Amino acid sequence: MTAARRTKLLGIDGTRLTLDGKPFFLQGLAFFNALYNPNFNRSAGDRLQWLRKFKANGINCLRLWCEWNFPAKWSIFVDVAPEHTMFAGDGSIRAESFQNLAALLQAADSLNMVVEVSMFTFKEKEEYMLPIPVLERGSRELTERLLPYGNLILQIWSEHNLEWKRLFEIIKGADPDRIVTSAPGFIMGKTHPFEHLGDEETNTTLDVLTPHTVRTEAFPFWYLAPAQVKYLLDTYKKPVIDDSPARHGTILYGGIPGGTQPEQHIEHIRQDRAFGGYHNYQHGMMQLGYGNELTPPSGIPDPDFSPFHRKVFDYLRDHPTW
Repeated sequence: MTAARRTKLLGIDGTRLTLDGKPFFLQGLAFFNALYNPNFNRSAGDRLQWLRKFKANGINCLRLWCEWNFPAKWSIFVDVAPEHTMFAGDGSIRAESFQNLAALLQAADSLNMVVEVSMFTFKEKEEYMLPIPVLERGSRELTERLLPYGNLILQIWSEHNLEWKRLFEIIKGADPDRIVTSAPGFIMGKTHPFEHLGDEETNTTLDVLTPHTVRTEAFPFWYLAPAQVKYLLDTYKKPVIDDSPARHGTILYGGIPGGTQPEQHIEHIRQDRAFGGYHNYQHGMMQLGYGNELTPPSGIPDPDFSPFHRKVFDYLRDHPTW
């Protein structure tokens, strides 16, 4: 092991995940803005109270993004701001952002929870992306700072593949034991449902696969997306986490015209589980901004916020994984 860990250690056993050597069925929740939400980070007590609520509703993993400083097109997302990023302009680590991440990892560990940390985020235009030397420095320095924490998966990209292998090698050079993944996403320019899940080199190299499974381009997604998960499990024999792109009918960000139904997302999750895959409930509660009827006033994916999401959380709660 590269360094002594302060937390429990997430591991891999074939296609399954473990936590301190015991089976761990990851059941995650998208909380992309977790590091920058003022209500979640108000105090250690507030953070722990929310984590306990998530855990009581079947969640044992949070997926967050280090970059939450999007250009104007996405500035409506809750808590987006220029300073809401893990990385300074030269790639060094911003102290406040890392402090929030470290506090979250420690609090999550106390509840046997883990975190999927997505370092870099697709921003549509290359001029919005960090320069490659900055990506490299950021990868190295964040990996080094995370050495004491074992209860996480480090995701290189959310929906991109720029220099992914170089960044993978940098991370492994700093921490050979770190579980590393990356989400190539829809931007690979493919249209067939089984062609945007990462190429052979990517899926063979990464420790865990986190595909951006089909949305409205494939109907019914709640059967076709789990079929993608099964394909990856059968082909690469390693853990697969489905981002489960659930939406409350938000057409701009993956919803189905006429509105998706919670029963469809429940079936999506049920099928993922049946095939042996894991899943993150990606609900879209942060994507239409504060003041929208689909966005919790707290900016936190509150399981009790809407009847739509409450049905899904009821399923997660009633199908515990520990």
